[in-house]
Amino acid sequence: MGVIKLLDEHLANMIAAGEVVERPASVVKELVENAIDAGARHIEVHVEEGGLELIRIVDDGQGMDREDCRLAFERHATSKIGSTRDLFRIRTLGFRGEAMPSIAAVSRVELTSSPSSSQVGTLLRIEGGQIVEEKDVATVKGTEVCVRSLFYNTPARLKYMKSIATEVSHISDFVNRLALTHPSIAFTFTHNQKTLLQTSGDGKLLHVMAAIYGVQIAKLLLPISGETLDFRWSGFISKTEVTRANRSYLSTLVNGRYVRSLSLNHAILRGYHTLLPIGRYPIVAMQIEMDPTLVDVNVHPAKLEARFSKEEELCNAIEQSVKETLRQGLGIVRPMGTQPKAKVVTQVEQPQFELQFAPQAVTLAKERDVVTPSNSDMSKRQPYVSREFFEELTTSAVQAPAAMTTTTMAEEPSAPAIKESGSGYNESPKAASVANVKEQEPPMPEPVALQVSMASAEEAEGEPDESAVPVLYPVGQVHGTYIVAQNDTGMYLIDQHAAQERIFYEYFMEKLRQESVASQLMLFPHTVECTAAEAVRLEKRLPLLQSFGLEIETFGSRTFLVRAHPHWFPEGAELEVIEELIQFVLEAGEHVQADVALMREKAAIMMSCKASIKANRFLTHAEMESLLQQLRTTTSPFTCPHGRPIIIHFSGYDLEKMFKRVM
Repeated sequence: MGVIKLLDEHLANMIAAGEVVERPASVVKELVENAIDAGARHIEVHVEEGGLELIRIVDDGQGMDREDCRLAFERHATSKIGSTRDLFRIRTLGFRGEAMPSIAAVSRVELTSSPSSSQVGTLLRIEGGQIVEEKDVATVKGTEVCVRSLFYNTPARLKYMKSIATEVSHISDFVNRLALTHPSIAFTFTHNQKTLLQTSGDGKLLHVMAAIYGVQIAKLLLPISGETLDFRWSGFISKTEVTRANRSYLSTLVNGRYVRSLSLNHAILRGYHTLLPIGRYPIVAMQIEMDPTLVDVNVHPAKLEARFSKEEELCNAIEQSVKETLRQGLGIVRPMGTQPKAKVVTQVEQPQFELQFAPQAVTLAKERDVVTPSNSDMSKRQPYVSREFFEELTTSAVQAPAAMTTTTMAEEPSAPAIKESGSGYNESPKAASVANVKEQEPPMPEPVALQVSMASAEEAEGEPDESAVPVLYPVGQVHGTYIVAQNDTGMYLIDQHAAQERIFYEYFMEKLRQESVASQLMLFPHTVECTAAEAVRLEKRLPLLQSFGLEIETFGSRTFLVRAHPHWFPEGAELEVIEELIQFVLEAGEHVQADVALMREKAAIMMSCKASIKANRFLTHAEMESLLQQLRTTTSPFTCPHGRPIIIHFSGYDLEKMFKRVM
């Protein structure tokens, strides 16, 4: 007798529920997606005790008659598709017909629905997948689904549920994504009678982002849009001063569906290249439209992933669009929570909107508060540079950038060489004292870094825009690390290491673009020892390193011999750069494409960091002046190659407010 047998319908639904219904958030997602497919304009999500006690979804969609209400709980019953051709041209969120029977198999469900053409609605009560009550009721157009006692008949699943707060956070994440995907639908989300999200449904994505992330964040978003022959996208991306610690704030919305796409996320992050600190990520909501035949959404049980037939073309277009948007989004950021005395319109017009959905309407200003640099005649002064200063700074570099070899002006005497100091502040240049200022100053609020959104030096086009940074006049240093400068718009703090790191980085990148892949033989070959696993990976990447100019060969089972390196490696730091590049290739593994430009950029970042002045290095007034002038000539003067800020700005009004001169 055979041992294979057909499972009964109830057991099959229980197994299917294990794939579709992972947690309360899965139930919310499936039910809200059904409401969206039904054409609802208002959707309410009410949850109690993290969704384990009650999940109630109310919508004003098309509704169902009694026959459809019964069929909705049958496996593979759907109104979304009818043929194989429809499967590859899906525009609805649901289409498998698995969600409702799977939910009903592990909970107590009450469904009330009425179509617009009927005066009478239908009520169904289902427990464990079986209909226990069916009757006519008086109800309004639309559908209401109540899911109670989730996993009541599967205690093993209930045992592994997380805390209520964790489950609510997962539900909130799904509701937020659905609200971002459909800004024309008014969403209301409550937990234990407390409203957590409310959107107006006015069709404006920026309003939804303000409801989710806050109005202050919405003010710092840049609109993005673009199209190719096959794709069209629009949305908002955050400026570089608005970052988060993980990628969960990146929302890619494809044809009205939220999908998790590593390739799209990587394309967006490449657009922010060198503009964000390590380990920080932007806030992005990007709606992408394409022909349904170019995307396959039927590749994940929860339909959270997708495959694109022209993925490389799409990712390249998104990356360039992000770079261009950031390049145009220039602006000086002042400390948050302050208001300026004067207002001018920014170079890139900021989003303008008025929030109608909150209990109290919030209006965003139509003008962006900025400080414009003065066109003072003093800006024509040429910086004075000490030759000893830059000879010392460039001993480990190939040569000093052209802008760093300015000779001493005839009308000024040569400045003395600077001595290294690690012992206090008495060697710092004296600054002019200010009368009637107490030594003990009150703590000041933390300012926001002055940043600008621009592409990396490698992608920048045209001449640097010196107007991006106003002319600054140094007045001193703090701890031999930060330059204090001023102009008629206020006070500036500049990280001297980060500033010169940006200068050197753009210099090296410009030099490396012009250089051919030429190697210099080493007098004594350098040996590199690896673990067995690293040796296998490194051997596969030898062609990449050799195309970069590193002549490296195997020298035993786990040892490699480096015989030559690119001739532009900084003298004295060759071995360190070689070791770091090899480690970079090992850590990146197969994700690193055979691209010499990528390796050169990595080397430029390392060399610029090693060649730049360090903390506790006191500079003369002329040296500070020269450094600031060179910073103005860079293409991206607001962040170092690692994405850290270079300049912080306090306007005159900010200072007055800190000292309570204005209230």
